[in-house]
Amino acid sequence: MKITKLTTYIVPPRWLFLKIETDEGITGWGEPVVEGRALTVQAAVHELEDYLIGKDPFLIEDHWTVMYRGGFYRGGAVHMSAIAGIDQALWDIKGKALGQPIHALLGGQCRDRIKVYSWIGGDRPSDVANNARAVVAAGFKAIKLNGAEELQIVDGNDKIDAIVATIGAVRDAVGPHIGIGADFHGRVHRPMAKVLARELEQFKLMFIEEPVLSENLEALKEIANHCSAPIALGERLYSRWDFKSVLSGGYVDIIQPDLSHAGGITECRKIATMAEAYDVALAPHCPLGPIALAACLQIDAVSYNAFIQEQSLGIHYNRGSDLLDYITNKDVFRYEDGFVEIPQGPGLGIEVDEAHVIEMARQGHRWRNPLWRHQDGSLAEW
Repeated sequence: MKITKLTTYIVPPRWLFLKIETDEGITGWGEPVVEGRALTVQAAVHELEDYLIGKDPFLIEDHWTVMYRGGFYRGGAVHMSAIAGIDQALWDIKGKALGQPIHALLGGQCRDRIKVYSWIGGDRPSDVANNARAVVAAGFKAIKLNGAEELQIVDGNDKIDAIVATIGAVRDAVGPHIGIGADFHGRVHRPMAKVLARELEQFKLMFIEEPVLSENLEALKEIANHCSAPIALGERLYSRWDFKSVLSGGYVDIIQPDLSHAGGITECRKIATMAEAYDVALAPHCPLGPIALAACLQIDAVSYNAFIQEQSLGIHYNRGSDLLDYITNKDVFRYEDGFVEIPQGPGLGIEVDEAHVIEMARQGHRWRNPLWRHQDGSLAEW
């Protein structure tokens, strides 16, 4: 079997899909994208295409190594996301050709299902209590919200009070036993993160995500001294080498590699195993489309330390185009009692609606994240 063609589709709301074809008619799908940089990643995929055409798609480890090490400059969001989508598609091809789900090829599943959480609210936490009640009523046992608006490096207590009031309203709305993840989104700098972590201690959070940006790892140990909530991090780390210092330094309790950013199934399998050796939990980042989610579930299936899965069904980014719009076997992501079953179909276990993908690619997108500014006019982290 030989790879014959790579086709990319920029589709709304903010995704990039990849189809890899072979000379035996078996195709695989991947989701290589950096949100807000879809065109850049698309170009990177087609640069790697030059190497892949004519190759045996089964040699995934070798192809991964060449795509990563074959260029003098390597790593980073764009390069690793391009590799990630290609890697997903190659595993999809191999699974389909052998009639097995990818997790069966990775050693077999160690769980039948995994807990999922639902996003509530939007970028500006307000009126979130009713949204929290609604998702809990729908069966979810865990939720996540943006825990902070924009904060300057040192800001006023009024900002802290507003955040505490919002998360407190959510805790009151859902009761004491629903998991709440508070995503600081990298919006908080070290001086305020310490204050905020201490103030949120009362709500017994499931985790605090990105209390500071990944490049400020040295601040995490001090922040951890101000709270007992697990600290989660990793959506802006792209390889096992990026995670190496995080794990060896004891900075985090939960890692969140993104299967569409951190080198795909091949690399995230290794990252998950590294984390297990440090007794660190796995909760893959996935505010993306159905291909990315299906890839995450393959890693969840075989990772002992996986405990919860992010998913974006119904998230505010997806208005007008959502995950299930792009697949025909819509029951594959059926949520029940706060869990989703591990897919059992061959490859990724999803059936992409190619006609709909082609139709929506005519519309495309040029999604960009918002740009925020502080009252003094300086740029705020989004």
